[in-house]
Parts: sequence; structure tokens; C-alpha cells
Amino acid sequence: MAKPLMNTWEGELDKANGVLDAPPERGKALLGWNGVVIWDKDVDPVDFTAAYIEKAKSESCGQCFPCRYGTERLDALIKKICAGQGSEKEIDRIYELSAQISSSARCDIGRSLAKPIRDMIGQFKDDFLAVAKGERAVKKGSYQSLVTAPCMNACPSNVDIPLYLEGVRLRRWNRALATVRNDCLMAGTIGRVCVRPCESNCRRGQLDESLSIRHLKRFLADNELATGKDPQFDRLPEKAERVAVVGAGPAGLSCAFYLGKQGYKCTVFEAQEGPGGMAAYGIPSYRLPREILAYESSLVEKVGGEIKYGVRIGEDISMDDLTAQGYRAIFLAMGAPAASSMRCEGEDAGYENFMTGVDFLAEASRGKKPLEGKTMLVIGGGNVAMDCVRTARRLGFEDVNLLYRRTEAEMPADAQEIREAREEGVIFNFLMAPKKVVAENGKVVGLECQRMELGEPDASGRRRPEVVEGSEFIFKCDAIIPAVGQVCEVDAVLSDKDSVTKWKTLIVDELTFQSSQSHVFGGGDCATGPFTLIAALAAGKRSARFIDRYLQEGHCRIGDRYLLRQLMNEVGVFDSEEKFIYPGLAEKAHPVALFPDTRIDSFAEVEKGFTQAQAVKEAARCLRCYRIVMKAI
Repeated sequence: MAKPLMNTWEGELDKANGVLDAPPERGKALLGWNGVVIWDKDVDPVDFTAAYIEKAKSESCGQCFPCRYGTERLDALIKKICAGQGSEKEIDRIYELSAQISSSARCDIGRSLAKPIRDMIGQFKDDFLAVAKGERAVKKGSYQSLVTAPCMNACPSNVDIPLYLEGVRLRRWNRALATVRNDCLMAGTIGRVCVRPCESNCRRGQLDESLSIRHLKRFLADNELATGKDPQFDRLPEKAERVAVVGAGPAGLSCAFYLGKQGYKCTVFEAQEGPGGMAAYGIPSYRLPREILAYESSLVEKVGGEIKYGVRIGEDISMDDLTAQGYRAIFLAMGAPAASSMRCEGEDAGYENFMTGVDFLAEASRGKKPLEGKTMLVIGGGNVAMDCVRTARRLGFEDVNLLYRRTEAEMPADAQEIREAREEGVIFNFLMAPKKVVAENGKVVGLECQRMELGEPDASGRRRPEVVEGSEFIFKCDAIIPAVGQVCEVDAVLSDKDSVTKWKTLIVDELTFQSSQSHVFGGGDCATGPFTLIAALAAGKRSARFIDRYLQEGHCRIGDRYLLRQLMNEVGVFDSEEKFIYPGLAEKAHPVALFPDTRIDSFAEVEKGFTQAQAVKEAARCLRCYRIVMKAI
């Protein structure tokens, strides 16, 4: 497809590589909050505008007069024009009224109307006049629309955040939680440990402070447990096809849940003794209590699924066995259970008091103290490293040090985790890298380190650490934990080596999650490498959609709405340079947390949840930043 015939769209769409020089799946035209892009001359601008106005009217919540009444008037005016019964007067009225709505509406359904409508009239005034006077009929087109928001767009699972926040504000707890679970099964889990990309893309943050979106999600889940409500889920009639899911982590549980709602009988095979995957064995209970994970995992059974524990695919049962047992599709969700090497001499020597972060956290989650001593050294800069140092403090280590080869500015760990680790007495040592494990009589006594300095940026955009020659020194310690990353082990499950990358991840289609073996799908860490929990949940949900299509249609058809969603995910919605003309007056709500000197004595949950009053007040800060985008197909 050629360059656009007309483009008034401003912002990220213009910056996105390949979007303006659009391939056919982008559609014939796009109309949205930032203007319009048209690639195909057959698109009728009048009909396109009429469809957009009708969508805006249907999405108006009705809570403010300008948008509720104004969109109804706009719809009536454009329909009169399309019927050939209008004049320039009606066209000018639409032009003026759209601006009035945008300047006075409470939320962005109304506030974002003016730009696209006025751009269309400004560019195609002659077409509007010809149709209004009956000189030509409108050419009906086919359109696909999408409602999004900056926070929704940033969420890997595209949870309708403004809608569930509105439910909290109106005290419609059950409806709000149902909205979350439409796209995110594990509300209580995500409400505790999500890395919060939505909050980084919250427009309220450019006014005063972003909303406490994560904590409001947790509030809804906790409120359900507190009230003893037994959730019931709508489920389609049971289908004959059965699906096997390998791994009861977030991706596997999510896939089984959404397939269950579609009527499929799913069996989840889990190698460990309990559900949750790395969420259970890699995230300490002071951040994520086990009873929360157990409860949310049990929701899979409410939609007809079952979980079989202690079954290791590739050892106890093969992929071929699953097919022979009648499973028509298989979803792989094994996560990234193995630890990465830190490329340090002596790390594979089997020294006492040396353990990977993955194994350390797993053993601690089982109530054990796997390492002994007073001085602990953890190498790494991510959230796993933060979990290790904070767990070490709770297990009685008095002197806990973190080593990181870059500076704090480059650390990938969540800022809150870094702050709370410091509060708990963890000592941070930057620009240091391990060289050799030092041991005596087969037991760790120290780590030979090198000092580093930052050079030019690498592929990740972070400055590359470089060794300072002659800077070696010994860091004395009783125990060492490398927490420098995790790796996948898909090759232990799949005999088809062509389906596995050199990093031992599963090769899948980035949209459908289908592998080269048509009945095998995969998502989460085992396909992407170690990533976020919400991304794993999103992969499970989306894989369920395409597994359903594969089983019912024999192929994974990608719909126009899905492509439109992917386009918006790609180009972004949040404008980091947007300025508000007035200052914000409402501060962000923060949950109460245990004091540091108290919390290191146990694995009790550090953060408490919101009260109902806190939740309602915080949800009321939402600006309801919805955006409508429409594609001509």
C-alpha cells in the first residue's frame, strides 16, 4: 500500500515505523483522537465520519450533559446530511458542536471528538456539501472500532482500567471485579506484584500523581474474599475437544480459564506440588501470600478445568502421549525455571553455601532456610535479586549486600522494591562484577570482584559496563546467590528441535501463539524469555482465543479488531509531552505498610490493602481518558 493520500494524525502514529506506509492489514483508513489517515481513495469521508460519531454516541457514559446530549445531536445532524436532507448549516453546526463538546465534557470520549471530526470536515467540506444537498449518495463502508486509553494500551492484557475504576467509584464491587477478570484472571496476584506499566502511562501523573491502579485491583480481589462471595462464571456449553496445558503458572492458568469459559475441558499438568509457577516459587510470600495464589488458581476449576500436580512433561509423560490421550491442542507454559550463568569461575564447583536465586527463593517458599551464615552476597539488579536480598534478611542474615555491575540508574528492578530493600537494611554496591568464587574446604568464604566503569550504550540502551584493569578485590561473605537472569527449557519437552530457539524458547507466531506444529501453542516466559507476570497472563488469554479458532475452524484467523488492537499497542496512546493548564490537587493514595524493623522478622505481607473509603476516593481521581479509533476495512 502506498503512502497515505491524506494525513492529519499527530503524535506517535507519525513516528511509528511502517505505519504510515501501511500494509493492507492496517486497513484503508484510520480515524481517531489525533486526526485521520487515509490510504484508499474509495473511503467515503462522510460515511466514515458518520460511523465515528455513532460509535462516540454509543460509548458516551451519560454522566455529563455535554457528551450525552451533544453526541446525540451530532448523530442526528450527520444522519440528516447522509440522507441528503441537509445543508451547509448542518455541516457548520457539527463543526462547532464537536468543539463545544470537547471543551466541556467530563471524560475523553467527548473531549477527544473535535480533532477527528473537524479534520474530516476541513479536508472534505465539498464531499459533505454534495451529500447534504443530495447531489451524491454516501458510499457505505465497513469499519472496525476500538475503545482504548493510555493505561489500557500500556497493559499487556489491555484491561479496561477506566471501567473498573468507575465501578469502584460507584461502589459496584462485583461488576468492577468482573471487568478485571474479563482480561486478567488473577486480580489479587497482579494487584500485588504487577510492575504497573499502566501507572507509568496514566495521564493523571502529568497533572499531579498517577492513580494507584494496581492497589485498586487488589482491593477488588481482597473485598471478594472478605465478603465470602463465591464467584460464578458464565460458561458456554461443553465442547468435545480437550486441551492440555503444560504448566500451572500465570500463562497456563490464564489459558485454561479462558478456554474453560469457552466450554473446553482443560487439564493442566504441573511439575511442582502446587500452582503458581514462578509466582509461587519465585515471589516471596511477604509480597504475594500463598493463599491468594491458591484461591485464584482454583478459579480454573470453576470453569471445568483440572490441575494435575507432580507431573513433568518430557519425563513422566511425553507430548506424543498427550496427543494419543485425545488432547486436540497443547498449550506450553513452562516459564523460565532455570538460572542463567553469571560466567564466573567456580560457580559450577558445587561449593557449600552457593545457590542460584531461583533455587534459593523456591526453597524459602517451602519454609526452609537453604543457606547458613551472617553475611550474604547477591549478584544482580532485577526483581529476583531484590526478592533474594529481602528474603535473606527475613531468614536471619545480618549483613546482606547486593552487587550490581552498573549503577542504580540502570537497574531493571522496580523502584519500590529497591526502596523497601534499603529500608530493610540491604547494602547496595554498584559498579562491581564477580570474577571468581573464593572457597575454603569446599565452602564459600568470599567473592573475587572487579570494579567497573560505564562506557558506551549497548543494544538495551544502557551504558555498557567495562572492567577497570587491576581493580580486583575480595568481598568476604558466608553465602553467595547469583540472580542474574533465568533461562527456558522448552527443549526438554519438545522433540522437534526446529521449534526451539538457541535460547531454548518456543518459536511461535507473535499474534496467534501457534508453533510450527499446528496443534501446539505456547506463551509466557517459555516463548518470550523471562518477562512480566501480567504479560504471561495476557499471553494465556490471547492463546485461548486462537486455540478456540484452531479447534473450531482448523486455522488461526486473525480478526480486524485484533489487528487494530495490535496496531494501537504498537504505536502507543500516551503522550508524555502533554501539558495540563491547571495544577492537580489530589494526591495519590498509598497503602499502609509494616515498618522495616518489624517486617524483616517474618514473611508477613508487607503492604495492607485499601479500605472501601480509600478505594472510592482514589478511583474518583480517574480522568476517564478513553480514546476511540476506527479503521475502514
